[in-house]
Parts: sequence; structure tokens; C-alpha cells
Amino acid sequence: MANLKEVRIRIASVNSTQQITKAMKMVSAAKLKRATDAIVQMRPYANKLKDILANLTASLEGNESPYTQQREIKNVLLVVVTSNRGLAGAFNANVIKAANLLVANKYDAQKRDGNLQIIAIGKKAQDYFTRNKFNVIGNNNEVFNHLNFDEANKIAEEVMSGFVAGKWDRVEVVYNQFKNAGMQILTTEQLLPVVPSVNQSANQNNADYLLEPSQEEIVLGLIPSSVKIQLYKAMLDSHASEHGARMTAMDKATENAGELLKALRLSYNQARQASITNEILEIVSGANALAAQ
Repeated sequence: MANLKEVRIRIASVNSTQQITKAMKMVSAAKLKRATDAIVQMRPYANKLKDILANLTASLEGNESPYTQQREIKNVLLVVVTSNRGLAGAFNANVIKAANLLVANKYDAQKRDGNLQIIAIGKKAQDYFTRNKFNVIGNNNEVFNHLNFDEANKIAEEVMSGFVAGKWDRVEVVYNQFKNAGMQILTTEQLLPVVPSVNQSANQNNADYLLEPSQEEIVLGLIPSSVKIQLYKAMLDSHASEHGARMTAMDKATENAGELLKALRLSYNQARQASITNEILEIVSGANALAAQ
């Protein structure tokens, strides 16, 4: 039977943990609301920009944008988006696992030749890939402290200039896409070179636009904007997904702590009852011994 003092200490510890997880859940819920508002407001703009770009490029035979140049894939850059903190279930581990699978399945040769580089956005990715001897560029751990378009733009400009200079032949981004508080979708997207979408509806709707100065010049201007928006959207998605995952994890931890408290209280009551029974037996035994004298 468990010692009463030991069980009381465990009950106090679990109760304290439960209070902490409740508080963390509330904080994550408040942050999730702001992060969700940001990605919900961004998505229509990002999707519309993508549709317009697809529409304008659908009827073009080609263009001279440096961001659409298809080259032999010798040098690869992966942008891996995680969070700075843990306690979010499998949120960070899943992104890192997806990045590792992408490398193993598509870019193993580039990794062996030392031609694979990583831009980690978030401390968890930064620590993991640095620890495992990947070629990690820069440090972007502070981005999520004040996430805004300017922060994303700095990273996007670095990526785009590197691609134009021939430093990388392909750039892909790995992140968690936000669906709801309880679900995140692991997503891998090709950031560069840009592959314009071509569909029949785009061809049919070209007449709806009055283009000035020209279709080609507008496309050349939209492509870099689209790349920047795509990266910013991935960061907003990841940010909202992080808080959703943490809120869910803390909710589950609170429930588990409650179940553990029930079990500990039962154990405590059993130990207390056994202690009282032993004391009664000792008293009865003592009384019987005195009566027998």
C-alpha cells in the first residue's frame, strides 16, 4: 500500500501541473484567435493573386522571368518552418520528419554531394538540422516574435536573389498548413522556380482583364510578389497551426492530469483506510492484551 505522505506529494504535484496546463491552454487559445484571423485574412488575397497569375500566364508561350527558369537540379534549398517552442504535441516532429523524407526521396544525391542547404524558420528546426550536420543558413529564430510581412520579405528576398544568382536550382518549403485547431496538414510546396498553373478556365477568362502596360510586364511583376506572399502565407499557416497544436496538446494534458488525480485520490483513500484499520487493530490488540493480564 502506498505511503500517505508520498501520495499527498504526488497529488499536489499533479494538481499543480494541471493548473499550469489549463493556463497554457488558455494562452494558446488567445494566441490562436489572433493567428487564425491573420491567416484567414491572407488566404483570399494569396489565392486571388495565384489565380490572376495563372490566368495571365495561361496564354503566354513563355516569359523571361528569372524566377521561372528551369535548370538541372544540382543545388537545392529547403525552407523548413517549425516553432521556437515545444509542448505542441507532434507539431515540430512531423515537419522535421517530412523534411527528412523529402531529402531521402528526392534530394539524397544533392545531400551526399554537399549541395543541399536549409533555411530553418523556428528554433526547433534550427537546432535539429544544426545538430545533425546539415548545412543550415543563417538564424531566423526571432521571426515569430513579431511575425509580419517585412520579416517574411527579408527571407524571401534572400531566397529569390540566391535562386537568380544560380546558388540554388530549386527551392521547396515544408510547413504545417492550418485547417483547424485540432488538425494541421503537412505541406511541401515548390517555391522556386515558379511553375505557372495552366487551366482551361484561365484561358477562357483572359478577356475579362484590361492589361496595361502589357501582359508580359504584369506577369514579370507579379511573380516575385507571388513568391513573397506564398512564403508569408506558409509562415502564417505554421504560426496558427502551432497554437492550435499546443492548445490541443495542453487540453489533452489537462484531461490526463485529471484522470491521474482520480487514480491518486483513490490510492490515497485506500492507503488512509488501511492506516486507520491498522491503528484500530493496534488499539484492539492492546486492549485485549491488558484485559488478559
